[in-house]
Amino acid sequence: MSLFLIANGTVYDPANGIDGVVRDVWIQDAKIIAPPTDPAIEPDRVLDATGLVVMPGGVDMHAHIAGPKVNVARKMRPEDKRKAPVVRRTPRTRSGTTGSVPSTFATGYLYAGLGYTTAFDAAIPPLGARHAHEEFADTPVIDKGFLVLFGNNHYVLRQVAAGDRDKLRAYVAWLLGAAKGFGVKLVNPGGVEVWKQGRDNIHDLDAPVEHFNTTPRQIITELAQTAMDLGLPHPVHIHCNNLGLPGNWLTTKATMEALEGRRAHLTHIQFHSYGGGPDDQGTFCSHVPQLADYVNSHPNLTVDVGQVLFGSTTSMTGDGPLGYYLHKVTGHRWANIDTEMEAGCGIVPIVYRDKSFVHALQWAIGLEWYLLVKDPWRVVMSTDHPNGGSFLAYPEIVQLLMDRTYRQEVLRRVHPRVLERSVLKDLDREYTLYEIAIITRAGPARILGLKNKGHLGPGADADVTIYTPSADKRAMFELPRYVIKAGEIIVEKGEIRQDVYGKTLHVAPPYDEGVLPDIQKWFESYYTIQFANYPVDESYLAHGSERIECRRS
Repeated sequence: MSLFLIANGTVYDPANGIDGVVRDVWIQDAKIIAPPTDPAIEPDRVLDATGLVVMPGGVDMHAHIAGPKVNVARKMRPEDKRKAPVVRRTPRTRSGTTGSVPSTFATGYLYAGLGYTTAFDAAIPPLGARHAHEEFADTPVIDKGFLVLFGNNHYVLRQVAAGDRDKLRAYVAWLLGAAKGFGVKLVNPGGVEVWKQGRDNIHDLDAPVEHFNTTPRQIITELAQTAMDLGLPHPVHIHCNNLGLPGNWLTTKATMEALEGRRAHLTHIQFHSYGGGPDDQGTFCSHVPQLADYVNSHPNLTVDVGQVLFGSTTSMTGDGPLGYYLHKVTGHRWANIDTEMEAGCGIVPIVYRDKSFVHALQWAIGLEWYLLVKDPWRVVMSTDHPNGGSFLAYPEIVQLLMDRTYRQEVLRRVHPRVLERSVLKDLDREYTLYEIAIITRAGPARILGLKNKGHLGPGADADVTIYTPSADKRAMFELPRYVIKAGEIIVEKGEIRQDVYGKTLHVAPPYDEGVLPDIQKWFESYYTIQFANYPVDESYLAHGSERIECRRS
């Protein structure tokens, strides 16, 4: 039981109210412990952090890093990888490719090099769960988990339409356990299924989902309630209908109102905050102030941003009709994937240009969300990697939030109409290091319900990032001085020192097993695989796992 002391660092630990205090951090057996009370106890290892900034390891709660959609994107964009730096093999590490969709090995190393020790994939169809776990087994360093797609699942739609909450609860719990997933994800609820039938996307919460006698509003409210009834650590995670379309702020507001006080996390909210009419750039504008006011006054809601950064990336989404829409708008090649009974997906290369009015306004809208949500505990840093940009752009977002002068300089370079259609130019707020630690660590850990992540109190996982302070906040956050994972130094000045593997985080809510025969009967009537072959067994969690407790109220 070796003792590891991080001595004299300037600690930012918002979950424990520590704001830039010089203090020690003690580690034993991969956990943070309270400082020993016996002065005779000596640490086995000491890392002198005098003059350095100490934070918990970063937590990315919404990214796309594994599963079928990511693998297709890697295959359809060889040019993206040819132009990107490679991760070269060393005596300690494997090689990998980068670009907007890095390979598995590169993903783990790049997250670690940035100071992140936990990341979640935000959209896995249950049929793709084995694939996702196999990729997780090849993704080093970070702890990881994934959200399971439910919003267009046929069995879910049937039970919502029938009003059978008992079967719905049992099915959601069974499916999360079978997939070894973490939470409930809705993507364009009902709309993906309608589009898969060869019809137009759904644009109204009360429009019918044909053949199922239900509506997006019912799907949203019933699954939000189900997540609460099951006591899931993370509330329902919603990708609203009408993503990316002018005027969609009204759908987003209606979704917030439909929840009627139920807990929910609205994801990549930047893409859902647009005013204007269809295909009319003349009226395209930001409606963040109205939506942020609603979030500020409704504590049941949290958001992550989905910040757009300028440059080339890849759009990948479980929202099949959106993928097709982007293909038509951009003229770029397109891949579509439909998952039987469960979900869909669209993949399109995209380039965000600072001189494009639409792209520049998307950039500004994301920043407005960070600056207009009053409580940093309820807004999380994300780029919806890789949709708005790579997770490697997080240090740039930090600089934009902490340095108003830099933000105004970039604003002057983008399309001038952005000044008229957003309020960004009028926002003087600058984030502090304490607030950055909230939106990148403590906040996402709390929203996910991870009690051992995002803080440095006793019992926390010993995941720590140590930075060299600098006036250049982008440079500071791009290259941590040290990254510690499970009590071991794994990164020093950007170099991987140990090739370790993190655990998989998942849930297994209890459920009424009396519903299983009905699930199996339905399954064997419609699926192309056998019911017994569907659940993921423990052997797929190759590097260990942690089951996160569900707490029913």
